[in-house]
Amino acid sequence: MNADKNACSLGVDSQYVELAVEVFAMLADATRVRIILALRDGEMAVGALAELVGKSPAAVSQHLAKMRLARMVSTRQDGTRVMYRLENEHARQLVADAIFQAEHALGGTPAHHREERATA
Repeated sequence: MNADKNACSLGVDSQYVELAVEVFAMLADATRVRIILALRDGEMAVGALAELVGKSPAAVSQHLAKMRLARMVSTRQDGTRVMYRLENEHARQLVADAIFQAEHALGGTPAHHREERATA
């Protein structure tokens, strides 16, 4: 089991711990979390993202620029529009897990557990 932890850098002495903290810091913003939720099903342009998350296009662009530098999102040119998408599934999963954890904080049976029971 320790070999598995070392193979995927999950040991307490991992060289990636500080970078992981930076990822959490990047996600410590409600607008960025909403952007990730909006992008989980596919790419979108800034204007559509701004409307969906309830922020100005300029504000969303600033968040996307930071997320792009952090390699959480990537872009594709579509004519004159820039389309944004999640770089990989990990940011989506981090946000989903954080929301699931938040559901647990409310007590009772979280919605994600009720969904699991309904499909079982």
